[in-house]
Amino acid sequence: MIAYLGLFGAALIAATILPLQSEAVLVGLLLTQDYPVSVLFLVATGGNVLGAVINWFLGRFLLSFQHKRWFPANEQQLARAQAWYHRYGRWSLLGSWLPVVGDPLTLVAGVMRERFLPFLLLVTLAKAGRYLVLIAATLAWL
Repeated sequence: MIAYLGLFGAALIAATILPLQSEAVLVGLLLTQDYPVSVLFLVATGGNVLGAVINWFLGRFLLSFQHKRWFPANEQQLARAQAWYHRYGRWSLLGSWLPVVGDPLTLVAGVMRERFLPFLLLVTLAKAGRYLVLIAATLAWL
């Protein structure tokens, strides 16, 4: 149980803007061959998606400051950016698994007022896909 909690926590934190690598934890647990692969996959994916959801909510929270002087965009700029994002940028969430840029994308999705369900579906697809590839590569190596 501790291993699953550790994996979930590592995956959750790795999906926020804090630097942490959940992949090393997952591979380490896979190499022990003591845990069902399907459970490890679900735990890692669940933690990582929850971390992205936290980023989305943080992005939404940032919008409450849009009328502050220091906010980086005025209302017209924000409206234009949101229109562009909803037309073309939503699909960028498929890159949410990428190192460095993936996690900020989920924050930006909140700022851009991405609807929650499309956000959740795209991010889950991306993050689950990354873990599936990592698991397949690790198991092939064994």
